Amino acid sequence: MSYTRFALYAVPDGDLGDFGARWLGWDVRTGTTVDPFPIAGLDDVTMTPRKYGFHGTIKPPFRLAEGSSPADLEKAAATLATATPAAATGGVQLTVMGGFLALTPVGDAAALDRVAASFLRELDGFRAPPPGDELARRRAAGLTATQEANLTRWGYPYVLDDFQFHLTLTGRLPPAAQGLWTRLAAARLPPAPIPFALDTIGLAGERSDGRFELIHRYTLTG
Repeated sequence: MSYTRFALYAVPDGDLGDFGARWLGWDVRTGTTVDPFPIAGLDDVTMTPRKYGFHGTIKPPFRLAEGSSPADLEKAAATLATATPAAATGGVQLTVMGGFLALTPVGDAAALDRVAASFLRELDGFRAPPPGDELARRRAAGLTATQEANLTRWGYPYVLDDFQFHLTLTGRLPPAAQGLWTRLAAARLPPAPIPFALDTIGLAGERSDGRFELIHRYTLTG
C-alpha cells in the first residue's frame, strides 16, 4: 500500500491499546474500524483524533522528501531503534491539556522526551518541507517564538523543549464538558501499566482515506 504521509508513534498494546481503539473507533494497530463504546456523543468528540488512532506522537506526520523511499525510511528507523534505549515513566493519567483530553505521563518524562528528540532529529532527512497552507494553519493557532522556530526548522511547533508526550483521546472540548468526558473515560480506562514503558516505536502511514495504520514496530534495544 502507498501512503501520503508517515509518522513515528508510540502505539500502546494490550488492554490500554484495546481501550484506545474502542474509544476512538479506529485501531491503528490493525488499520480497521472497531465498535466504539456505546456513549452518546463519543463519535463527535473523537472525530479529530480518530484518523490518527490511539498513539503518542514521537515524530509528527510528514511527507517523504524527494529521493527518499519508504524502504529507506523503514531501514533508517530500524537502525535508529537498535541505538536507542527504551524509556519509561511512572504511568499515565487522564489530563485536560489545551482543551482536549489525553493520557499524560506520571512522574519524570525526560527519558520519553529523549527518545522523541532522537527520532525527530535523526530521521529528519526523510521529511519534505510542509506545504504553505499547513504552515499557515499552524501559525493561525498563535505560536511562541520558540514554536515558530521549531515550525521553521522541524515542520512542527511542539517539539524538543515544547514537546509533551501524550495519548490523545478527544478533540478540543468546551470547558463545561471537560469534567464529564474525563469521568466517562475514567470509567472505562483499564489499569495503566506501571511503569509505562516506551520500548517500541511504530512507523505509521496515512492511507488514501486519510487514516493512519501501523506499518511496523521497532524494538528499542540501544
